[in-house]
Amino acid sequence: MSSSSSKAFQWLSLVGIIWLQSINGTNTTFPAYSSQLKNTLSLSQLQINNLVFASDAGKLFGWFSGIAATYLPLWLVLMIGSLLGLIGYGVQFLFVTNRISSSPAYWQIFLLTMVAGNSVCWINTVCYVVCIRNFPFHQQVAVGLTTSYQGLSAKIYTDIVGAVFSSSPHKRAKAYLLLNSLLPLLVCVVVASFVRDIDVGRGEPRNMAAGFKLMFVVTIATGIYAVITSLGSMSSIHLSPLQGVIGTSLFLLMPLVVPIGEKMGEKLSRWRSLDRENTVHNFCTDDQKGLESIESGVVKEGEEEEHSTVHVHNEVGEIQIRHGICVREEIGVRLMVKRIDFWLYFLVYIFSATIGLVFLNTFGQIVESRGSCRTSSLVSLSSSFGFFGRLMTSLLDYFFSRKYMISRPAFLVTLAAPIAGAFFLLLNPSNVSLIISSAIIGVCTGAITSIAVSITTELFGTKNFSVNHNVVVANISIGSFLFGYSSALVYRKEGNEDGSCLGMACYRSTFIIWGSLCTLGTTLALVLYARTRMFYSKIS
Repeated sequence: MSSSSSKAFQWLSLVGIIWLQSINGTNTTFPAYSSQLKNTLSLSQLQINNLVFASDAGKLFGWFSGIAATYLPLWLVLMIGSLLGLIGYGVQFLFVTNRISSSPAYWQIFLLTMVAGNSVCWINTVCYVVCIRNFPFHQQVAVGLTTSYQGLSAKIYTDIVGAVFSSSPHKRAKAYLLLNSLLPLLVCVVVASFVRDIDVGRGEPRNMAAGFKLMFVVTIATGIYAVITSLGSMSSIHLSPLQGVIGTSLFLLMPLVVPIGEKMGEKLSRWRSLDRENTVHNFCTDDQKGLESIESGVVKEGEEEEHSTVHVHNEVGEIQIRHGICVREEIGVRLMVKRIDFWLYFLVYIFSATIGLVFLNTFGQIVESRGSCRTSSLVSLSSSFGFFGRLMTSLLDYFFSRKYMISRPAFLVTLAAPIAGAFFLLLNPSNVSLIISSAIIGVCTGAITSIAVSITTELFGTKNFSVNHNVVVANISIGSFLFGYSSALVYRKEGNEDGSCLGMACYRSTFIIWGSLCTLGTTLALVLYARTRMFYSKIS
């Protein structure tokens, strides 16, 4: 395969991942229809919060997808994930529409929600693995850029449901369940053929700057569009849900310009010179290019197979330099869980991003308790801010040299602290504080979710990444249960006899507890930074 042709398929795989991530955040739509589901199934607030936990509990079994990605074709892993979503959400849809004659027991809804939550892990695993393998020199950039699109999921689903069911708002819970079950399956079928491991030889072509810059322009424009239109009636630009769907679809098609342009460039290059066809295969044989790859922060793995010769940084142990190339020790999950740095990292995650995710998952109930009628708009808005948070890490990583950047554990400190402040700001009853706090939590939570992929590879290697990272994100399930359950108990205590709660008192104690825990998370992040500072100084 020629260099240009390989690059065209690389970019096409990235576009496919963008589409997958944009529809893979099915769990983020729950706040938009949780109140209606609560009424339809006659559930209590505690049971609703437990369903939020059930969705996140699916991540406890995410390591199955990691093992599957090691031994099965990626397209098959992708299809398994979409089928799990079809079962989890589809059967719930049949229950709430009375297509299944018997009334569902709560444990059945809980189990189905758990299966649906696990489906997200399978699709995410494929997306991460493809980014790491196909863009070895730009792993964090590719991962951050693509995962940012998961922040659009709530907006995409909300716009589609609003466009199709605008005249029947009472049917929206059913519409979300139907859409959550079918849309991921449809997109997985479309992209399965080109979201795969691309043979880029023993290195990655250097001249990819134009493609990434264009991707960033399109992505930023998409995010700005999402934020402005999510404001709805609060902004000067008010689009109907159908116009929103059309606009978002056009923005999602724009990244195709890069692989199409690369393919056209390939044909033009062949017309000009045929001897350039196989240059990519000789990329890693040039000593100067090897030095350039080291200066860019890339670490290579000695004499391993081609797909694993170019990877990111070493683990926290000793760094060895051989012939000017960093060689790292790979860490399996058994050794990883014995390390103090793993548990510090695990606790920082659970006391920052996980609490932020619990907040976003219960955001619909929080907005409703404050008496706001703009639940869908605010849910879409918080999702859009998460989009920019995930993208921010890629922008910083791509446009700033590592020597001018703080280490990623230090970045964790700067992201965890604002989340703590945002929870204390929520004690203010004004709508402005609600919007500002949700924006801060959305941005910082999204950013931590994005850089966590790189931290896992840097601290514990890439060889066992698919399993290691799924063990790390298992903290989301634990945190979802602990924080969600405790907030539901406080909510029920402050609520009326019918279980509903209105007013600031519903979540006041919860915000104080969450803010305090995020402060603890910030402190632990400082400890992690201190322990890894020497290591990061060696790879900068």
